[in-house]
Amino acid sequence: AVSKYQVLERYHNYSLVKVELLTGRTHQIRVHFAYIKHPVVGDPLYGSGKKHFNLDSQALHAHLLGFVHPRNGKYLEFTSPLPDYFQEILVSLRL
Repeated sequence: AVSKYQVLERYHNYSLVKVELLTGRTHQIRVHFAYIKHPVVGDPLYGSGKKHFNLDSQALHAHLLGFVHPRNGKYLEFTSPLPDYFQEILVSLRL
């Protein structure tokens, strides 16, 4: 499994990263970041499992998803903006 990542912002105890998966494996991002001792915030399996920022889930967001349609062979791409609650967390980290 291969992941490329880029640190976009650094905070006191956290970082915002952009990850590109060059291959796709189950839990790939979570496993890779736990391996380098920087687990995904809120990850109950590979991280501490502690609740951070009042999140009930992991601090992961799929901004862009693209794939080749299995029937017609066309490349499809979908984007999703960062949810408000995630943006609020980033604002609080920047203070």
